[in-house]
Amino acid sequence: MPMPPSWSDKVRALARRPDRLRTGGPPVPVTERSPHAVVIGAGLGGLAAAVRLGARGYRVTVLDRLDQPGGRARVFREGGFVFDAGPTVITAPFLLEELFRLAGEELSSRIDLREVTPFYRIRFHDGSVFDYTGDADAMRAQIRALSPGDVEGYERFLAHSERIYEVGFSMLAHVPFDSPIDMARILPAMMELESLRTVWQLVGKYVKHDKLRQVLSFHTLLVGGNPFATSSIYALIAFLERDLRVWFAMGGTGEIVRALVGLVEERLGGRVRLGEEVRRIVVEGGRARGVELASGERLDASVVVSNADAAWTYRHLVAPEDRPRWSDRRIERARYSMGLFVWYFGTDRVYADVAHHTILLGPRYEGLLSDIFSRKVLSEDFSLYLHRPTATDPSMAPAGCDTFYVLSPVPHLDAGVDWGVEAERYREKIQRYLADTILPGLDAHVVASRLLTPQHFRDEYLSLKGAAFSLEPVLHQSAYFRPHNRSEDVAGLYLVGAGTHPGAGLPGVLSSARVLDTVVPDPEVR
Repeated sequence: MPMPPSWSDKVRALARRPDRLRTGGPPVPVTERSPHAVVIGAGLGGLAAAVRLGARGYRVTVLDRLDQPGGRARVFREGGFVFDAGPTVITAPFLLEELFRLAGEELSSRIDLREVTPFYRIRFHDGSVFDYTGDADAMRAQIRALSPGDVEGYERFLAHSERIYEVGFSMLAHVPFDSPIDMARILPAMMELESLRTVWQLVGKYVKHDKLRQVLSFHTLLVGGNPFATSSIYALIAFLERDLRVWFAMGGTGEIVRALVGLVEERLGGRVRLGEEVRRIVVEGGRARGVELASGERLDASVVVSNADAAWTYRHLVAPEDRPRWSDRRIERARYSMGLFVWYFGTDRVYADVAHHTILLGPRYEGLLSDIFSRKVLSEDFSLYLHRPTATDPSMAPAGCDTFYVLSPVPHLDAGVDWGVEAERYREKIQRYLADTILPGLDAHVVASRLLTPQHFRDEYLSLKGAAFSLEPVLHQSAYFRPHNRSEDVAGLYLVGAGTHPGAGLPGVLSSARVLDTVVPDPEVR
C-alpha cells in the first residue's frame, strides 16, 4: 500500500533534507590547520563519526578510556579463542561500505563479509525448531508446517514491515529530528503505519499461532526493546533482514573495529588515543570548546562528538547548568533498556550441528519480559541467544574447538541484583540448561570462560544503570524524543550511538553517525 499523497511528499521532503550526506570519496585533505574534532568513545558509532568527519576535512582525535578500541564491540582473547564482546549480527552492510568509500577504499579491501544462513535457529522450550531465513519459500514451508492458516498472514505482515522499512529506515534513519515540526511531519505516516501499536500487537494482527508470534517479534530484544512495549516501527527489522540479509565478518566484529581504526589513522590523518578518560566536556558561552581528560589535559576542539552512553554524557560529562533540557531529574526518570548477562566460553570439542545464531526461548515469553522490563526481578527461567562464530569461521578457536557466547536478557541495575554474588550461580544454571539441550556434555568440555554482567556495563562501558542499549526504544523515546544528534543544550556538541536517533543495533549506530553529515557544519580552514 503506497503512502497517501496528502503526506508522503512531506515525509520525502524531510528525508531529502540532508544535503551534505556523503556516500563516497575522495576525502578532503587534512592538515595541522584543519579544524579539530574530538570524538569521545571508540565504539562503532564513534569510529564511524570519526571517518565521516575526517573525510570532510576535520582533524579528528578519538578518545577511549579502555585499552582497546570498539567499546561494546571490543574483543576478548584467551587460549586461542577469540570472543567478540558485543554485536555479532551484521545487517545493512551498505552503511559500512559507505564509510570505506568516504576514506577512498572498498570494504572488501579490509573486511571479508559472509552471509549467515539461517539468520537464526529458534528453539522453543518443547524442543521444536524453526529456522528463520531469508529464503521466502523455506519460510512459507516452515510456517505451513507449523500453522497452515498463518501463511497468508505472514505475507501480509512482511508487506507491512516493508512499508515501515521504506519510511522508518530508508527515508528517516539518517534524518535529524531537531524540532517538533520534524516530528509533526512524520506523524501521519506513523499513524498510517500503525506505529501506536506495539510490535507484539502488530504481529498478532496478522498471525495467530503463538510460536510464530514469538518468531516474528523477538528482534526488538536485539536493540534493547520489549516487543510488548516497543513501537511497531521496529517491525521494520523483519524486512530489513529479508532485504539486506544477515552477515558475519571473518575474524569477528573486532575486525570491523580494527579496519575502521585503520581508516581513521592511515587514510584520514586522525588519531585514536586509548586509555584516555574524558572527565568533562568543556562548555563556554553555551558552546562545547573541547574536553578535559582525567589527567588534567585539555583538548580544544571546534566540534565535540560523544559516542559515550547518551544518558551518561549528559549526567556526568556536562555540567548541570549547561543542560537545562537534560536535567538530572529527566535523565533519572527516563526508561532504560534491559541489562545483559553474557557468558563467553570455549570448548575443547566441536558442536557441528549448532547454528551460528541460535535463539533458545524459555517456557514463558510475555511473563519473562515483564519480569525483566517492568517488575525488574531476576527470574529463575530465561531465554537465551547463543553465538557460535566458529560455525562460519573456525579460525576463531583452536583446531578441534568451538567458540561461543551466550547472552541472557536480565533487568538493569535498578533491580538491585548483587552480581558479585549472583553471577556464578546464574552462569552454572545456564551451563546446565545448554548441556541438557543443544550442547551435550558441556560441563566436561569448557576450557575458557569469562563473564559480563550489568555491573560490568556500568563500570566498564559507563552505561547508566548498566542498561545494555541505553534508553529503551519505546515510542515516547524515539526520534525527536530521544537525545538529539545535535545537542539541544550545547552548541557544537553532537551525539552518536545507541542512545540517540535512530537507536541501537549496528544499522542504528552507524546511521546516527550518518546524521552528522547534515548537522555538523563543514570545516572552515583558518
